[in-house]
Amino acid sequence: TQVYEAIQLGFRVEKAALDVTAISTKAIFSVTGRVLVKQIVGEVTTVIQSQANAAKLVFNPTDTGADTDLCATLDINAAAVGLHLGITGTLADAMTSSVQMIKGQVAPLVLEAGSIGLNTAASNTGAIKWTIWYVPLSDGAKIAAA
Repeated sequence: TQVYEAIQLGFRVEKAALDVTAISTKAIFSVTGRVLVKQIVGEVTTVIQSQANAAKLVFNPTDTGADTDLCATLDINAAAVGLHLGITGTLADAMTSSVQMIKGQVAPLVLEAGSIGLNTAASNTGAIKWTIWYVPLSDGAKIAAA
């Protein structure tokens, strides 16, 4: 099944549950070389505290250039265990969420070396586990858990 997954979605990398605490951008994945991101999915593993918290995924390039939001914000206030989070691949679209399923990423993203992080607007308790699927576009390109 790993070969089938690699052909269909690319390589998979998982990041252990990441605490949502602190108003900041928390590193999820590091990117080496140029990659095509086909899907990013988060899963709430510890309930998110009941207070407003606008969350989004952000790309921070290693070389020159400003941080880029990979989606618009989604309020993760009181997100329950098992809630799935994702992006459409259209930067202006808000992060998506669903309990039973998550819609597949419609538009893949080409990223250079840098990092992908979770940006939160409030300091909440709770945690989210992240999984990413990607295809390397340059020799030696890869994504690793940060």
